[in-house]
Amino acid sequence: MTGTEAASYAPTTEAPSYAQALAAARSLLFVPGHRADRFAKAAAAGADGVIVDLEDAVAPDAKDAARDDVAMWLAGGARAVVRVNAPGTEWFEADLAMAAAHGAPVMLPKAEDPAVLEAVTGAAGGRSPVLALIETAAGVENAAALCRVPGVVRAAFGSIDLAAQLGVDPDDHLALAYARSRLVCASAAAGLAPPLDGVTTDLTADGPLPSDVAHARRLGFGGKLCIHPRQLAAVHEGFTPSPAEQKWARRVLAAGEAVTVVDGRMVDRPVLERARRILRAGGD
Repeated sequence: MTGTEAASYAPTTEAPSYAQALAAARSLLFVPGHRADRFAKAAAAGADGVIVDLEDAVAPDAKDAARDDVAMWLAGGARAVVRVNAPGTEWFEADLAMAAAHGAPVMLPKAEDPAVLEAVTGAAGGRSPVLALIETAAGVENAAALCRVPGVVRAAFGSIDLAAQLGVDPDDHLALAYARSRLVCASAAAGLAPPLDGVTTDLTADGPLPSDVAHARRLGFGGKLCIHPRQLAAVHEGFTPSPAEQKWARRVLAAGEAVTVVDGRMVDRPVLERARRILRAGGD
């Protein structure tokens, strides 16, 4: 924490449903915390979830007002993740208290120290499931421990910040392949849902988004952070198993639990588990 401990809050029945929704999300759409006029539009855009951003999107002199705007929106019954300012900043504890008071999930930026993350989840008292945004070299190296912290429901990849720290191009798939794979393995080892990939900043119609989505899914990611509603369709399509994949999965499961052959390939327990995951991701 920051030297003074944030208050604890009593558990609420909202947390499990929030946690389940976050674990299943293919897309989370950012909206700036100081743009209250955009909150409802973001919520209606069709994303699996919305993140109201009190950190990078908001200038220092607007952070208190933005927090109040977000609190008012949540008090009206809105559902959203709150990206709080990082531990150690002057706004962190008030951000966390506000999110927890409304039972809103928290995205913790610069997640890199498991002890700090555990203090954050403990301070939320069970009211706020936590998304660990891993966006530093220390966070990547500590990913396994971060994903095991009680109260963390999913990891997300902060590709832009990490690329800046490493001095590499954030659009270079090879340069960040190690970090992405480490997050995928850390999430699986901790029993979490596959992580969410970082944002694609290029919004042009013929930009790299489809390639970025395909690359992330190939590495084992389960969804992606988005910065504009126009990105949602490609993200949802890319992270939903294709009809051919779902058809294959049904054939595999229909063949039974014993070792057998489907389409000329051996089917055993790991293949059955993959088929089940495909159908769950496809909504079956």
